[in-house]
Amino acid sequence: MPDANLHDWNLTPEQAIALQRRMAGSIEREDRLAPVRHIAGIDIGFEQGGEVTRAAAVVLAWPGDPLIGLDIVEQVVHREPTRMPYIPGLLSFREIPAALAAFGMLTTRPELVMVDGQGIAHPRRLGVASHLGLWLDLPTIGVAKSRLCGVHDEVPEPRGEWTPLRHRGETIGAVLRTRAGVKPVYVSLGHRISLATSLDWVVRCLGRTKLPEPTRLADRLASRRGPMPRPAD
Repeated sequence: MPDANLHDWNLTPEQAIALQRRMAGSIEREDRLAPVRHIAGIDIGFEQGGEVTRAAAVVLAWPGDPLIGLDIVEQVVHREPTRMPYIPGLLSFREIPAALAAFGMLTTRPELVMVDGQGIAHPRRLGVASHLGLWLDLPTIGVAKSRLCGVHDEVPEPRGEWTPLRHRGETIGAVLRTRAGVKPVYVSLGHRISLATSLDWVVRCLGRTKLPEPTRLADRLASRRGPMPRPAD
């Protein structure tokens, strides 16, 4: 578990929203990365009708074998009772306690973390990847399957093409085509990393599927045993 204790989790929705607005100012949007030797993927699923939160963490060695791909160093799952009902825009308060517990089970500390969810591509600029990055004090990238806020142009078809995601006059992320003919993903910086570097790492970690390998493997691990569908926050 991280040493930092940024805030309590027992908050009302109004308190959580106010906290998001304060914490968003602490997000670092420029690169502050150590040399990357391990990349973690984090995803959250739900069991028993949403009563149990299932957090999955997968650590991959970087670089991997050019023919085989990235090697899994370790993978863990943590389950705990769900602490908060789903409230639009506050998903990180529902998910991060379990994610932190899963991360604390790892014996390898990664230099970069990819999260299935939004970074600053959030109405208050504090999605789950950004919120988790502050807790871990690690560079984080949000890779979401759907859009939470913002507008964008059509993304060109070739793999690796992208278009900016904008909200209230600000570029908050990128809509990235990871496979031709497949719906794009929504990439946003989480913490301690720029958008350009976030995009570069996501593309470098692509395999044969839509998602980069760290979040694809975490998604697969978190989705076992029938979790509920997860919103885009």
